[in-house]
Amino acid sequence: MQESARHPDMFAGLDELVETITAASRSQHEQLCAFRQALAEHLVIPCDAFVIGEPVSLIAFGYDGNLRRGLTARCRRADGAEYEVTAADVIISPRISGGRYLAAYRRWLGLEPNSPDTSCRPLRQRKAAATDIDLDSPIELLVLSVKDVAARCRLLGSDRAITLRATQLWKVVPGEIVRVRPRKHWRHAGHPYLSGEIESTRLDVSALGLVPLRLEDRGIWDPLDEYWGEPDEPIDDWARPIIARGPRREFEMEQVLPGADPDDPDSDPITESNDLKDAGDARAAYKILMELCEADIRCLDAHAHLGNFVFDRPAEAIRHYEAGVRIGEQSLSQGFEGLLPWGHIDNRPFLRCMHGYGLCCWRLGRFEEAERVFDRMLWLNPSDNQGVRGLISPVQQRLNWKDD
Repeated sequence: MQESARHPDMFAGLDELVETITAASRSQHEQLCAFRQALAEHLVIPCDAFVIGEPVSLIAFGYDGNLRRGLTARCRRADGAEYEVTAADVIISPRISGGRYLAAYRRWLGLEPNSPDTSCRPLRQRKAAATDIDLDSPIELLVLSVKDVAARCRLLGSDRAITLRATQLWKVVPGEIVRVRPRKHWRHAGHPYLSGEIESTRLDVSALGLVPLRLEDRGIWDPLDEYWGEPDEPIDDWARPIIARGPRREFEMEQVLPGADPDDPDSDPITESNDLKDAGDARAAYKILMELCEADIRCLDAHAHLGNFVFDRPAEAIRHYEAGVRIGEQSLSQGFEGLLPWGHIDNRPFLRCMHGYGLCCWRLGRFEEAERVFDRMLWLNPSDNQGVRGLISPVQQRLNWKDD
């Protein structure tokens, strides 16, 4: 059955969108310019996409005036290599905000828009081949998710997926690198597996080659416009240097949340996980969080909530929180002095990771580190929606954590 017959309403909507985009254009050149402008305004990039089945990050659109070629798209592979293709060759999920504008461009070209039945599927992963595995040498893997006795991983430095079966996987968290002494490599149902002994684990986000989370400039923050207490009350010691520093720029960090529909707040997988946890189905809630990490290890809120899952075991919880903190920090320049206010919603996953990390440092008796984390949080978010200002004093006094 033709797509136009199966989804008549969708195609009618796209035709209307094409008309809206090109209404003021008098030539093909102007129409292409109009599509490029519409994509720049409505499609948030970088975003996940694929080209001929290859997972990529879509990072830019271009148009050099070549009418036959039309719009181009710049893409980045998982290994960091960048290349350019025609925009019509790029497929993105309609769940991505602004995705219908790319579908409208394909419709204008006379091509079938992305099928709702196929473009929502996860991007195809490259699978590790036998030639990628040397059973005589240790192998380093990036852990994407941990499920019972197996972990979904990627060969470090590549986009090759493999499932690891090993003992003590409960000690490993998504985002960490494991060094494995391999024993056996096999395939089952077309998917590669590896068994072996875990020799060591480490957290080294700089070695993962991740695309940094985007920072959106949200203007100037001025401490003179903020509330610091009643006029007759003294300014808290923690706030004095922040006020003295004066105005600074504030930003909002990109939030990666695979599977969420930006136009449907009820599609939030984090909320779904929390609801399942509250209903007593911890296993299903945990599974959702691990699947989010597997889909994109940059999903900071998944790291934060995985830490919350095991908060009563601080030595384990801190590793989840720290993975989120270190991934988020990759987006901040050296000596970053801006703000990441809680009021900008997409900053909250990073701030949650920092909060959990600082609390675990305190609980583990790592007072100096906890003090640095809490001080940093106050500089990033002086409104202190997480109540960090109340934690600074007991940490500075080296008072042990109490559950009450």
